[in-house]
Amino acid sequence: MTSSENSPVLTFNGEKYDINTLPEKVKDLLKAAKVADNQIKIQEDNLKLITIARQTIAAQLQKELDSVDTIS
Repeated sequence: MTSSENSPVLTFNGEKYDINTLPEKVKDLLKAAKVADNQIKIQEDNLKLITIARQTIAAQLQKELDSVDTIS
């Protein structure tokens, strides 16, 4: 087994690259992309929480309005 068989591999646009041999700038860009992906996931989770909160508020609003007379 060669050392390249144990090395982490980046597959990008259909091409494979040995991550250990990539220039530092490329490694930094990979880290930046990972940070961006993590931030997107965090924001998606926040959006889900906000959506649930809005639904809860709407349900509470409906409950409160049930005892209020409507106008025609």
